Amino acid sequence: MVTIDETAPAIARLSTVINAPLATVWHLHADIAAWATWNEDIDQAVLNGPLAPGASFTWQTHGLDITSTVHELVPGERIVWGGPADGITGIHVWTFEQTGDQVTVHTEESWSGAPVDAAPEELGRALYQSLRNWLATLKSQAEQAV
Repeated sequence: MVTIDETAPAIARLSTVINAPLATVWHLHADIAAWATWNEDIDQAVLNGPLAPGASFTWQTHGLDITSTVHELVPGERIVWGGPADGITGIHVWTFEQTGDQVTVHTEESWSGAPVDAAPEELGRALYQSLRNWLATLKSQAEQAV
């Protein structure tokens, strides 16, 4: 099982509960090519082939051009991706758990590399804010779809 880098200078862990079916939440999150249609922090996202371990996708967010590789995929339960962007190596783990009519989405991400070593507090805050916004937007979109 792939995990974040626990020794990284910037780590964020957040969760939210979404009042929507797991299928709705998972579809929104796993449809990488559609991210920019519902997540205003993402300018563009392109999945290069089918969503599967080893697949890569390119995306633009906050002025960064990122190429991520899917490391692990358990549809409806877990997706892990990571990759470099401007000297920062990110590892991002997402888990989804349905309880009754709700889905708990947990995300954790680590950032390491020279830019993070130089400004760990600032980049740690940026990482936290980014994940907070993503979860809030995912929750809003999934609940509106129901």
